[in-house]
Amino acid sequence: MGISALLLIDVQKGFDDPKWGVRNNSQAEANMKKLLEYWRTQSWPVIHIQHCSTEPDSPLRPEVEGNQFKRFAQPAVGEPVFKKTVNSAFIGTELEEYLRAKNIHSLVIVGLTTDHCVSTSTRMAGNLGFNVILVSDAVATFDRTGPDGVYYSAEQIHEIHLASLNGEFCVVKKSEDVI
Repeated sequence: MGISALLLIDVQKGFDDPKWGVRNNSQAEANMKKLLEYWRTQSWPVIHIQHCSTEPDSPLRPEVEGNQFKRFAQPAVGEPVFKKTVNSAFIGTELEEYLRAKNIHSLVIVGLTTDHCVSTSTRMAGNLGFNVILVSDAVATFDRTGPDGVYYSAEQIHEIHLASLNGEFCVVKKSEDVI
């Protein structure tokens, strides 16, 4: 598979806002940090995706503090940042062109949230022909209530999305298996 770029999706302070509700995988950021540090020590490519919401009440709007990257995930010099306004890291950005220009064929994906931007970006990366590893313990999501009023825990949503993606759009692995 060659050297993979580490793709950090929406690792932003706004996801600490209580408005999102109950979250699973409290160790996600610690695992993201381990992977990020490992990638940097290897001098492998690291790419940051930043959600710049256009929703008026979103904690991820560009003009609010929640839009900023979490402390451990601050881009280092030379690490590109692609800003997006939709769920996919590939729509409205130059990410695909960048990856192809740099001859990057493989991605290791981490970030927030499993069922939205991580899932959408993983699906698109797979459909665009990239080899993708999605790191199950370095992604997380929040509880949701379905349109029929049924409550789904963050862990249920997380596991269902990983099951749906694995083998079709990516290979799901734990951070220790990636390192």
